[in-house]
Amino acid sequence: HYLLAFKLRQNRGTSMKEITVYDLFDTKKKDLALSLITEPETLNKKIGSPYLNRPGLALAGYLELFAADRIQVLGETEVRYLQSLTEEDLITRIRNMFKMDIPCIVISKGLTLPPVIEYIANELNIALFSSRLSTINLIENLSRYLRDIFALEKTIHATLVDVFGLGILLTGKSGIGKSECALDLVHRGHSLVGDDLITLRYIEDKLIGKPGREFGYFMEIRGVGFINAERVFGIERTRKQKTIDLQIELMPWQENMDYERIGLVSNYAEHLGVKIPIIYLPVSPGKSVSVIVEVAAMNIILKGVGYDAAEDFNRKVNEEIRKKTMLKNIEGKSDETDRGDRNQ
Repeated sequence: HYLLAFKLRQNRGTSMKEITVYDLFDTKKKDLALSLITEPETLNKKIGSPYLNRPGLALAGYLELFAADRIQVLGETEVRYLQSLTEEDLITRIRNMFKMDIPCIVISKGLTLPPVIEYIANELNIALFSSRLSTINLIENLSRYLRDIFALEKTIHATLVDVFGLGILLTGKSGIGKSECALDLVHRGHSLVGDDLITLRYIEDKLIGKPGREFGYFMEIRGVGFINAERVFGIERTRKQKTIDLQIELMPWQENMDYERIGLVSNYAEHLGVKIPIIYLPVSPGKSVSVIVEVAAMNIILKGVGYDAAEDFNRKVNEEIRKKTMLKNIEGKSDETDRGDRNQ
């Protein structure tokens, strides 16, 4: 899925993100139990890949397909292999690998490398870190951090709410009533993720939404002004982020528009390469939009457990038509029999 994200960035003319090794160390030093082995000057390199690499073949001398742009993780297997080499072979292998311009190397379990590796790393400006975490935990935590940093993202004008555990993205032109609908939903016991600006992120094949602004859960209610939903309703009615399960596009009611009435046709919107169901909801005065949003959320939940109301309705209508057709056929045959008896 990161290959897809990279292609999407290319299609949009945007570049891959980059962070420095210093950013990694400064941000995750505590979480990853990191300590710097080399000199601080080695922290200035850039990390441009969300992937990690275990350089077993590279340490053995095979560098043809070596992923040098990735953070290299050395576990017990790699460290024991290096400790088994003669000093001459060790220096040759390490120099050849370090010349590939590696961002940095992290050693798990607090394992100790031969001292000559630290010397070569300082010489070639490659940061060495030691982590007390196990190899599996180190890879899992570091991968999660990199996925978050390198996630493809965009910011749109929308409102995001958590309704019955589903992320509902409310979209529509300015003034259509997105904020007022979200306010009513929060008042009814649901949660606000963000209003007006929502940042969409592509992480692990999912579309994640979070507030586009970082300074609070403010909502603009026309006629009232700004309110702070967290202060009005409590922190339990807010969410930091939410996977988006459904988009509801609020539209002005128009007589000549052909709106979906049964629900057999599924429509989808695409954001960052992820398709999510979308409902086009006409809005008119006196319509309880928040109740309809709740019902739409419950309908999605029911579909998830195998029940589709539109298909159920369609099946029952077809059964009724079939029964009436059979009854007509039976009545027709009975009439023909009666006429035949009278003729005799």
